[in-house]
Amino acid sequence: MAEKILMPRLSDTMTEGVIADWHKKVGDPVKKGDLLAEIETDKATMELESYKDGVILHLGGPKGSKLQVDDLLAIVGEAGEDISGLLGGNGGNAAPAAKNTAPAAEAPNETPKESQAAATPALDVSKMEEVVLMPRLSDTMTEGVIASWAKNIGDPVKKGDLLAEIETDKATMELESYKNGTLLYQGAAKGEKIQVNDLLCIIGDAGKVDVNAIVAAVKGGGAAPAATETASAGPEAQAAAPAPEAAAVPVASGDGRIKASPLAKKLAAEKGVDLSQVKGSGDNGRIIKSDIDNYQPAAAQSKASSPATAPAAAAAPAGQESFEDVPVSQMRKTISRRLSEVKFSAPEFYLTMEINMDKAVASRAQMNEVSTNKISFNDMVLKACALALKKHPAINSSWMGESIRVNHHVSIGVAVAVEDGLLVPVVRFADTKSLSQIAGEVKDFAQRAKNKKLQPSDWEGNTFTISNLGMFGIEEFTAIINPPASCILAIGAINEVPVVKNGQIGIGNIMKVTLTCDHRVVDGATGAAFLQTLKQLLEEPLRMLV
Repeated sequence: MAEKILMPRLSDTMTEGVIADWHKKVGDPVKKGDLLAEIETDKATMELESYKDGVILHLGGPKGSKLQVDDLLAIVGEAGEDISGLLGGNGGNAAPAAKNTAPAAEAPNETPKESQAAATPALDVSKMEEVVLMPRLSDTMTEGVIASWAKNIGDPVKKGDLLAEIETDKATMELESYKNGTLLYQGAAKGEKIQVNDLLCIIGDAGKVDVNAIVAAVKGGGAAPAATETASAGPEAQAAAPAPEAAAVPVASGDGRIKASPLAKKLAAEKGVDLSQVKGSGDNGRIIKSDIDNYQPAAAQSKASSPATAPAAAAAPAGQESFEDVPVSQMRKTISRRLSEVKFSAPEFYLTMEINMDKAVASRAQMNEVSTNKISFNDMVLKACALALKKHPAINSSWMGESIRVNHHVSIGVAVAVEDGLLVPVVRFADTKSLSQIAGEVKDFAQRAKNKKLQPSDWEGNTFTISNLGMFGIEEFTAIINPPASCILAIGAINEVPVVKNGQIGIGNIMKVTLTCDHRVVDGATGAAFLQTLKQLLEEPLRMLV
């Protein structure tokens, strides 16, 4: 039965997407997990995979065309199938309806049992610990797609075991079991969708749990026969199901997501280990704790990719006017919209201060002799900002309209320039991380941003932002606030200039910083106090280590 594939919302601010490239054309066969297209959103270019098998019957537009979120992107079905109803917009619900009626038609013998079940009082599955419902894994999630099952029906399950990978509207996330038992039922196969709070699976004792009754109570009688057949068949019946990928496959999946346990991710962050360079020994190449403990960085991993050279502009003939109209990218549109909203709605003011970086220059050279990651001046400013924000929580706040949200955690966005514009990945809980950890995380973010491999969760939730143009020789500039933060720090270059020390003129390493503040949240005296603390930390870097 043919199914529509609609333009998904691939970021929290996405309203439309541009088809950057098609990897399938009409008539091509497609399998679950096959790459269908690359979609340019307002923040990045992301890969879209098929969640069903079939043949491409229709494409919603050619390469380069724009589609609104929920517009028809493609139709996948059987070769020669009539899709006129789907193209007319009235067939979207017909496919599921036909699908739901099939099990009832195929199993007339189950009618007496179903009628008997219907006559009994409905089970309250919300209070049954054996029932696992589809959780809401993001604030905007309404449904999830089963990216993969880590357990098959009949497999034993322990608390903390990986059950499945769930693809949400923002990222693919791991779901771990919170109880012991046996996996008795799966609510959907790999690639299928489940609404939030619908039945995901059943875990319990096969001899004590009535799977049929639970499925009938949650989904209705029509779903019970399917559950009976699957559960009674046992693990052998799963042989035809999609098998887990071999452990030899690369750790990173097609969308750049790295499979790692939560503990492994935590340890990697603490040790400054780049997960993309670690080979996983767990299920499906998943990185586990022992992989981080045994990781030995290779020299080859330090190779820096050479920046791509921009194509030279065509020279105009002498005496002749010439120009080129370049289409506005999705990212540039969003930059324009969001920054215009801030610039014309938030009353900004600016505070500039000079900071003597002599001791910071000397300390950085000493720290890099022992650091596992090369520490930059930007990393030192980020760490100093994180500590200063803990002392001045008003700077670490957000304007909410009817209230001011004072954040108790420190998550600093770092502006990264990419080909199409600007991305701001977020270093979370920066005040608790060492300079070496911050350096490794920022370097990883910058590389993934340039390769368009950042996930939406990487750039959301900043409480403060820094923007550095010092590497381009810019001495001083002002930056526009990046919401939801209420302040942003613009960092200039470190220059050797004449300074007065103890009544004598000498040479000092001076850096200028400018703090842009939203006056609805921050007053001038508050911003000045923050800059004084920042100055003290950078002029005496040892303060950051205690």
